Amino acid sequence: MSAITWEVFASRGFETAWPERGEGVLRARGRAVGIEPEPYWVTYELDTADGFVTRSLRVTAETAGGLRTLDLRHDGHGRWTVNGEPLPDVGGALDCDLGLCPLTNTMPVLRHRLHREPGEREFLMAWASVPDLAVRPSRQTYTHLGPGRVRFASGDFRSDLAFDEEGYVVDYPSLATRLTTL
Repeated sequence: MSAITWEVFASRGFETAWPERGEGVLRARGRAVGIEPEPYWVTYELDTADGFVTRSLRVTAETAGGLRTLDLRHDGHGRWTVNGEPLPDVGGALDCDLGLCPLTNTMPVLRHRLHREPGEREFLMAWASVPDLAVRPSRQTYTHLGPGRVRFASGDFRSDLAFDEEGYVVDYPSLATRLTTL
């Protein structure tokens, strides 16, 4: 298993992920450290089902205030739970998006081959902020700009991301840049 490490400008920290890809599925574990918005350590495990659809995201965040955990699960039919409780605000979403984590931009891009083929897609995401791990709905649009280039937009925010052939973020201006290759 190879590792990917990013410098994460937005948190003034770093993230390392150990992804494993199969035919239409992605599993990964990762760790991140940052000092913005407050000093934190994060550990996560991500599992997807066929079509790179999120099945679960388990996260632990440690700050001066203590330890928080998140167990975000998708039943494969559009229903989500967070720590065992229903999360109707993100009903119908296929993906999670862990804040300050470039790895979680991979699933929608791979599902629709947007790093390789023309297209624009809008998604509803189950977005988990870091380090508080609050989950909220997030509308996001991904637009193919050319080989390995995809525009990410959410609300008033826009950024042109670079992806490698495997569908992993290489550069996410204002958020992160990759320091290692697979």
